[in-house]
Amino acid sequence: MKLFINISILLFYSLINAQIIGDLSFGTDDTFEIMTWNLETFPKNEQQTLDDVSKIVEALDVDFIAIQEINNQIAFQQMATNLVGYNGYIESTYYDGLAFLYKPDVVEIKNIYRIYSTSTYWNVFPRAPMVVNITYHNQDVTIINNHLKCCGDGILNLTNTDDEEYRRYEAINLLKSYIDNNLQNENVILLGDLNDELSDSISNNVFQNIIDDNLNYVFTDYNIALGSSSSWSYPSWPSHLDHILISNELFDELNSSNSDIQTIKIDNYLSGGWTEYNQNISDHRPVALKVAIDSNLGINDISKKNLVYFVNYPNPIHLETTFFFKTSQENCKIEICNSLGQITFSKAIPNGQSKLIWKTKNLSNGIYFAKLISNNQIIANRKLLISNNI
Repeated sequence: MKLFINISILLFYSLINAQIIGDLSFGTDDTFEIMTWNLETFPKNEQQTLDDVSKIVEALDVDFIAIQEINNQIAFQQMATNLVGYNGYIESTYYDGLAFLYKPDVVEIKNIYRIYSTSTYWNVFPRAPMVVNITYHNQDVTIINNHLKCCGDGILNLTNTDDEEYRRYEAINLLKSYIDNNLQNENVILLGDLNDELSDSISNNVFQNIIDDNLNYVFTDYNIALGSSSSWSYPSWPSHLDHILISNELFDELNSSNSDIQTIKIDNYLSGGWTEYNQNISDHRPVALKVAIDSNLGINDISKKNLVYFVNYPNPIHLETTFFFKTSQENCKIEICNSLGQITFSKAIPNGQSKLIWKTKNLSNGIYFAKLISNNQIIANRKLLISNNI
């Protein structure tokens, strides 16, 4: 009898503590949130999919959602019409499925167009990227939604134009070229199911040219990609294939204490877990970014002389990390403290230097804080996690 009572108590507490879709949350009134979500062959399980996705979208309360793999346009439009507080957009193109949802009370759609859509690019882009120009709180933002070629053997073959990795490599570099040449000094967010991993070796990494251009671009989900597989967007493999890239005009916003990047583990909020999610919704989890965008900052102010950014990869840190920084201020140094406030590292930064490698092998695991200091004032900071026993 005692065993029965104990089991009953455990079941009771598990029921009252169980998470449901309505417990999901991400959006706030003070941040701009954007999410990429491959809704595999939407609607994967007909009306059940429509109902589940609607509940998830309303619970997450994200401002803008870039979507891939919409198979049934009528079903998508039906869902968008019934969603409270959201509008949707999808256009009729062959084998495409790119769409988006947005909150019209905070996001104004200014323009929508395709790039690399002619037959010349069909091999590289089986789904032409969708560009959406929006305004959020007086800020102009350009969003590029993508679904790149899938599959491959993990080996980048630059001599074979039919190689899947080569096709993604070409696509990524064409997208970079488009931003470099057409969207200079603009807030750019490139996202989608990019179908490849940020953690690949340099020789096989289709994203390497963008990763190397760290003064201009950052994959906001880089640490997710290098972290535990439990947080990856494609658990079935497992791998992390869905990414959010930003241009340097948004680096300050990313470094704000209000910013966050997550793989949204919706399966944790379903009684049937991943099996239920995969059956009714998708084989991809969404990835979402939130940043605090200053409503008083106009796009023309982006090039102010006091622009500062300060990032590091990887983080969590195993043995070493590289800091990347840029500021017009002089007499700078990087100072790193442990959780007790004790300085463990300090180094002056010569004018013109833009990166620094920091080795951690003699330090204990734990939380540390990096500060970029100019004339004895902190102008940027980073929270670090050292885990040398990974």
